[in-house]
Amino acid sequence: MGITKEDVIKFLEKAADLIKQNRDYLTQLDSAIGDADHGINMDRGFTKIMSTLNSVKDKDIGSILRACSMALVSTVGGAAGPLYGTAFMYAAKVLDKKEEIAPEELYQALKAALEGIQLRGKATEGEKTMVDAIAPALRAFEEKLRAGASLKEMLQSAVEAAERGKKNTIPMKATKGRASYLGERSIGHQDPGATSSYLLFKAMLDVVEEKGG
Repeated sequence: MGITKEDVIKFLEKAADLIKQNRDYLTQLDSAIGDADHGINMDRGFTKIMSTLNSVKDKDIGSILRACSMALVSTVGGAAGPLYGTAFMYAAKVLDKKEEIAPEELYQALKAALEGIQLRGKATEGEKTMVDAIAPALRAFEEKLRAGASLKEMLQSAVEAAERGKKNTIPMKATKGRASYLGERSIGHQDPGATSSYLLFKAMLDVVEEKGG
């Protein structure tokens, strides 16, 4: 099953909707261990993406994602803007000039996105960050990809892994970012970045399920 430019646009629209629906929840999570603005910032960023789509929707997938990167960096405050902006930029490099992509190419783009996040944030798994949702999701996606599963099955597995990953941040002690200032007090709270990352994987799955893939 190929992933078209139109699918990418639908993903961005779904992601914007999910972020908006969960804006208060994300901010509530962030109020416990951050600056209480993650939901507000992410909603602002994806609202900006929606306002820029008309000007780039006729371009290739890489160009669309590059525009998303610039929108996020320019509007999302805190660490999330640079991190998600870097993720979109690294994915854009992999998908440059592409009008349609295969599941393998999606995997490579997601892998590049994670590499960008880790390079920018210097984070590894177990530090109570978005990496704790994204890394297991990618492993699950790759496992299904190598087994010859459908794209829907790949994303279902990725979403389940991302969901487990975000929940697994609850007992972790934060050692990166704003939450790390709290030390032991960061234990017992779900990481907002891991939660928004889960929502982005969920948006991908929603598009594929609606497409019938």
